[in-house]
Amino acid sequence: MKTFGGPVLFLDRSDINTDEIIPAKYLTESKKEALKPYLLEDLKLDGFDPAGSWRGHAKVVVTRANFGCGSSREHAPWALEVNDITCVIAESYARIFRQNMFNGGMPAVELSAGQIDEIFSLTNNGDVTCNIDITGKKLTFTSSSGITKRIDFNLSQFDNALVEAGGWVEFADARY
Repeated sequence: MKTFGGPVLFLDRSDINTDEIIPAKYLTESKKEALKPYLLEDLKLDGFDPAGSWRGHAKVVVTRANFGCGSSREHAPWALEVNDITCVIAESYARIFRQNMFNGGMPAVELSAGQIDEIFSLTNNGDVTCNIDITGKKLTFTSSSGITKRIDFNLSQFDNALVEAGGWVEFADARY
């Protein structure tokens, strides 16, 4: 099974839509890898640089509510995947985006607004990494100053099976 976790990219805004995750003008690309340089290119967020040092570094995104709203394109999770983002953690997701994450074998973890606030507070203590234990359903966030926060999460049995298989295609290949 794939390893999940690593340095965290914090996107402190609700309603980040699929056009901000990967602009529509790149949807003609036929290879996932072609989407790589355009991830979050159109995201407007104070202090966020789409070409910043997070590229090639961040492995986990922590954000607010309704992440992935907008269109139903699967290109948005693909753009995250080819940029080595292994998981998104948010208060909630647009339904189709969430399913496209699991279809690609990537967990879309949902936590309460209070838990998300606690995670964001860790940024006051330096850079943050996240260890994700899919089997044990545990998140461990650690700031560069050594502050640690552990949070349990839930995945449905089916979503868990998709993640463990590596996505829908691998899940189906193993069973049908």
